[in-house]
Amino acid sequence: MVSKDRQMKSPLIVIVGPTAVGKTALAVRLCQRYDGEIVSADSRQIYRGMDIGTAKPTLAEQAAARHHLIDIIEPDQTLGVAEYQSLAYAAIEDILRRERLPFLVGGSGQYVHAVVKGWKVPRVPPDYALRAELETEARRIGAYALHARLTELDPQAAARIDYRNVRRVIRALEVCLKTGRPISAQQGAQPPPYRILQIGLTMPREQLYMRVDARIERMMAEGLLDEVRRLMARGYTLNLPAMSGLGYRQLGEYLIGHISLEEAVHRMKKETRRFVRQQYNWFRLNDPAIHWIDVSNTDALETASQLIVHFLRSGF
Repeated sequence: MVSKDRQMKSPLIVIVGPTAVGKTALAVRLCQRYDGEIVSADSRQIYRGMDIGTAKPTLAEQAAARHHLIDIIEPDQTLGVAEYQSLAYAAIEDILRRERLPFLVGGSGQYVHAVVKGWKVPRVPPDYALRAELETEARRIGAYALHARLTELDPQAAARIDYRNVRRVIRALEVCLKTGRPISAQQGAQPPPYRILQIGLTMPREQLYMRVDARIERMMAEGLLDEVRRLMARGYTLNLPAMSGLGYRQLGEYLIGHISLEEAVHRMKKETRRFVRQQYNWFRLNDPAIHWIDVSNTDALETASQLIVHFLRSGF
C-alpha cells in the first residue's frame, strides 16, 4: 500500500547518460507521448549563441517539446550550481502547476545531482580575482600541489575531488578562503519533494566513441568553426568558462594560430572521449537508482515508456 505522503509527491522523470547517446531525441518523443516538458541539465546549453558546439536542441525539437533553461545567460556570465538548482526547481514546479510531466534531461553530473539529491550548495558568489590567483598558482606549483593545499584546509572535500579537476579544487578553496569554513561543512543534501524515476541511456563504449566522432564531424560541417569565430569576434576570450567547453577551446586555439585545424579536431574528439569517461563516473552503470537502457540493442522509446507507465501507475 502506498503511503499518503508518498502519493502526494509529484513525479519527475530524469534522463541521463553520456554525450551523443541520444538523450534529447528520446526525451522529445517521450514528452510528446506523455504531455511533458524538458528541463535541461546541461551546463553548456545555458549560453546564448553557443548552439552547434553544445548540441543544443534544434528549433524543430524545441517546437516539438517545450525546453527550459537553455539560452538563459551570455557567454561571459556564469551560473553556479546553487543558481541552477533554484532555476530548475522553479521550472519543475511551473510544469507541475500546469499539470504536465517534467523531464530533467542532461549529462552534467553536478546539475543532475543538485536537483535529484537536493544538494545544499554554498551560496558564495564567485571571486574572479581570487580564482585568477589560484589558477596562476596551479600553473606554477601544479594541480597536485594545489590539491594538497585543499587537503590541509578541508580534507573531506579534498577526498571527494580528483586533483586533476582543477576547477573544482579552486572552487572548494574559494569557498574556504571567502567564508573561513570548509566547503564540506557547508554542504549536505535534502531530497526534493518528488517521486523520481531515473532512466540512463548507454551503449558499448567503442560504439559510443564512433558516435562522438561522427557528431563532431557533423558539427564541423554545420559551421562550428564559424560559430567560434563569431563568438571571439564579439570579444569572448578563451579564458572564459563558457569558451573552455569542448570544441570552443580547441577551435579557438586554431583561430589564434596555436594549432592546426586538423589538430584541433583531433583534440576535440580525444577530449570528448575523456569527457564521456567522466560522465560515467557521475552516472554509474551499477547505480541501483538508475534504470539503464542499452540503446544499441533495445527499443529505447518503448522500454522507457514501459518504465514511465509503471512508475506513474504504481505511485513509486
